[in-house]
Amino acid sequence: MDVQMLTGIAVGLVAGLLIGYVVVRLFFKKTELKRIEEVNAKADRAIEEARHTAKRIIDEAEAKADMIIEQAEKENERIKQRKIKEAREHFSRLKADFKTEKAAELVELKERRMEIKALMQELESKQSQFKEREDKLNQRAAELDQREEELGAIRENLEKQLKIVARKKEELEAANEERIKALANIAKMSEAEAREQLLEAVRAKAETDAMALIKETINQAKASANKEAKKIIIQTIQRMAAEYTIENTVSVFNLESDDLKGQIIGREGRNIRALEAATGTEIIVDDTPEAIVISSFDPIRREVARLALKRLVADGRIHPARIEEVVEKTRKEIDQQIVEIGERTVIELDLHGLHPYLVKMVGRMRFRSSYGQNLLKHSIETAHLCATMAAELGLSPKQAKLAKRAGLLHDIGKVAEEDSELSHAILGMKLCEKYGESPVVVNAVGAHHDEIEMNNIISPIVQACDAISGARPGARREILESYLKRIGELEELAMSYEGVQKAFAMQAGRELRVIVEADKVSDQYADDLSFMISQKIQDEMQYPGQIKVTVIREKRAINFAR
Repeated sequence: MDVQMLTGIAVGLVAGLLIGYVVVRLFFKKTELKRIEEVNAKADRAIEEARHTAKRIIDEAEAKADMIIEQAEKENERIKQRKIKEAREHFSRLKADFKTEKAAELVELKERRMEIKALMQELESKQSQFKEREDKLNQRAAELDQREEELGAIRENLEKQLKIVARKKEELEAANEERIKALANIAKMSEAEAREQLLEAVRAKAETDAMALIKETINQAKASANKEAKKIIIQTIQRMAAEYTIENTVSVFNLESDDLKGQIIGREGRNIRALEAATGTEIIVDDTPEAIVISSFDPIRREVARLALKRLVADGRIHPARIEEVVEKTRKEIDQQIVEIGERTVIELDLHGLHPYLVKMVGRMRFRSSYGQNLLKHSIETAHLCATMAAELGLSPKQAKLAKRAGLLHDIGKVAEEDSELSHAILGMKLCEKYGESPVVVNAVGAHHDEIEMNNIISPIVQACDAISGARPGARREILESYLKRIGELEELAMSYEGVQKAFAMQAGRELRVIVEADKVSDQYADDLSFMISQKIQDEMQYPGQIKVTVIREKRAINFAR
């Protein structure tokens, strides 16, 4: 019973499990079908929405495509119209250019026709002139033939007359010999003694007349030479009017602010030391507001320093490496500028064939001064004066060119690059000789301070024009102290001689007037005193140009009527 019960229970459990499984499966299957239906419904809705969205997108794309096509058609039409317009304008320009060229060709053709016509007329006139000349030549040839016939007749006549004269001469010589013999018998003198006595008397008379004529000629020359010389010099000076430039040994560089002084000096003075070493100048930075002083006796170095400093301040980068770079660049530019100045000066003076080194030396004169007078201005002025004076003296154009050339080069020894103990005149002479200048120019350069003997007319012209250029008012200036010192030395030198009463330096020290006591100094000693003072000034003093020494001796007789 128990087994049957257990079997029944087991069967019941199995059957219950089977029924439960079936029921659960049916439940799950029903749930799955329901879920599938929901998913299908959602998919159908999504598909429907996608269809609507796709349709909308397609409609929008078609609308945009239509719009783009329409815009493209409009743009195409606009481009087409523009191209047509450009083509028309191009055609119009070509047509106008063609008309212009055609008109120009017609004008040119017309001008050529007129030129040809003028040439034909000129040719006809020349032909007529040639015909007239030919007629004149034929007429002259006929006249010459006639004159030749006349000269032949005259020649025959002269030959006959010469024969007659020769015969008469023989007769006269015979009669003269007879007369001389008769006179010798009367005077009891031979012919040679009479001839010698007569020649001696004629010689004495001729010498007396010649001395009188020479003296008169010399007096006239002395009277007119001074007047003519003054006239030539005055005319030469009047035809010259030039500016003058004053150069110093310092240049002042202005600053926008005193704050830049610190940058120029640099840390521990490195910048200013580098600048001084690179330029060879002395840079003075003191309490002067917004200014720096550049000091050097070489004006080219001062100019290099000034321009380099200007560039450094404008750039703002101031350090030793940059300073060396800028100074080197500036020096090259100054060298190029010197050459350009020399070439421009030579062209302005119309001088040709000058050696490039001498042209460079002429350019260096622009940065050199002598007693405050710019050397290039002085040399140009001297060159013009030399050419003018040569023309006034009636020299040939070639000599006038040489005078102008010598006037330009006479002080070139002052700007020589090498140091030398020679004077600037001798050094300039050697430079001119070295670089192929004419012997006339070489002598004029070396002799313009009387250091060598003059051997041509150009040399005194250069010397005179150099003195004129340096002596004109305003040409040169000196420091007041040195000027007053030189004036005082001149007067003291004159007063050191016995018999001198007063001495006055005049015309900025270019003339010394010495008044002597008439009782102690004779006229002869006054001449000697003038020479001695001039020689002592020449030996002991340094001065520009020349100094005229005038000794005045005046005898005054004073009485009183009471």
